[in-house]
Amino acid sequence: MATPHALTTTATGADVRVRFCPSPTGLPHVGLIRTALFNWAYARHNGGKLVFRIEDTDAARDSEESYQQLLDALRWLKIDWDEGVEVGGPHAPYRQSERHDIYRGVIDKLLASGALYESFSNAEEIDARNEANGRAKQLGYDNFDRDLTDEQKAVFRAEGRQPALRLRVPDEDLTYVDLIRGEVTFPAGSFPDFVVVRPNGVPLYTFVNPVDDALMGITHVFRGEDLMPSTARQLVLYAALIEAGVTTFVPRFAHMPLVLGETGNKKLSKRDPQADLFLHRDRGFIPEGLLNYLALLGWAIGPDRDVFSLDEFVAAFDIENVNPNPARFDQKKAESINGDHIRMLDEKDFAERTIPYLAAAGLFDEPTHEQLVLAFRTAPLVQERVQLLGDVVGMMGFLFTDDISYDADAMKGLPANAADVLEACVTALEPVTDFTPQNIQDALAAALVEKLELKPRVAYGPPRVAITGRRVSPPLFESMELLGKDESLRRLGLLRDVLRE
Repeated sequence: MATPHALTTTATGADVRVRFCPSPTGLPHVGLIRTALFNWAYARHNGGKLVFRIEDTDAARDSEESYQQLLDALRWLKIDWDEGVEVGGPHAPYRQSERHDIYRGVIDKLLASGALYESFSNAEEIDARNEANGRAKQLGYDNFDRDLTDEQKAVFRAEGRQPALRLRVPDEDLTYVDLIRGEVTFPAGSFPDFVVVRPNGVPLYTFVNPVDDALMGITHVFRGEDLMPSTARQLVLYAALIEAGVTTFVPRFAHMPLVLGETGNKKLSKRDPQADLFLHRDRGFIPEGLLNYLALLGWAIGPDRDVFSLDEFVAAFDIENVNPNPARFDQKKAESINGDHIRMLDEKDFAERTIPYLAAAGLFDEPTHEQLVLAFRTAPLVQERVQLLGDVVGMMGFLFTDDISYDADAMKGLPANAADVLEACVTALEPVTDFTPQNIQDALAAALVEKLELKPRVAYGPPRVAITGRRVSPPLFESMELLGKDESLRRLGLLRDVLRE
């Protein structure tokens, strides 16, 4: 059964309907979010609809906590949906666990059409028949139950057996055109009639997933290439659904490239820290930066251009331009792109986004008015210097504590005469009455660069470490102004004394 071209959807524009249908197991990972992003972008680019439903039929693995985390992830990233959980729609309910009666109705139609049949064979019997017939064990089920008589079925039932339901697979090639990979053919005999409903009456994922797509009018199915082998079964099921009057078309399929880890050629594992979406958020990725990077995992807006806005992404995105080759997650590149997006924020927006990270680091609980003013005054000084919002803690932390500590690498880099340099700083700054960045710079330049004949790079290292505890910090003179004269002099003297001990 070569899939008839006439039965494949030709939907475009506002008629496009895509879906994001994760299982609520574990934490959301970047590969899953990349799938959501590409589906969302395709819907928005075409003016179509994104349906968000939950595949929660695996009671042993699914959890409400994971479901809430999925919602949290999409809302944080501002990936919205038009129909589905939380927002409703004409095809509710949107959780598989609440759709059993709907599936029962479809199963009855497929039984009536002859597409499904009862199968009583167990694994031991299938293996034994294969061995007796000289058939390789790995070929699995041999379609034995296709033509059982009512009398044979009655005997099995009398033994207490309950049948599984299998879908009849035509002995023909199956062909479809993948929007990313081109024409794909599954040769006849690639797989036998397969189970779609367990003996206990519970339908399998291989059944409910395409059935939901059919009932919800999904026109385009975009998913990971690891699911590509199941497409053949979906094509067979779709043909049966069309024949039974459940739907009228086959969706277009596209299988997105795998996301690999930084090394090797293995798929990015859920257990890999790089896969943990919330870890990226905790470290200080902003939605704009992370989505930009995830968009690059298999797609490009143009040659030699990596940084773009979400609006630009939506305007340019087409699933057919996705590269079929595996995409490698590059942490450094992701952080660099995030830094570019941080610098695109206006100063007030950036400052507001830093507050939760400063609070999470324990620099304050509920910030006072003075602390907020200090944070907002400092934020523009570090915005050009950070790639992650979490970096602001190290850059700004010295302003919110009296207990200064010194990074080991900063201390190691101090020159031998650092104590003398700091003594000269104290002497130069004590007479300064108007403690502004310019006056601070003038006083220190006269004392260190002119009088001690130090190069600026050497001259300002010791006071930077004394003031901030770090080798890399916000601009030195502005930092001293923010601390104030008394605290700046105290810190300069403190490190001087430490070095002389």
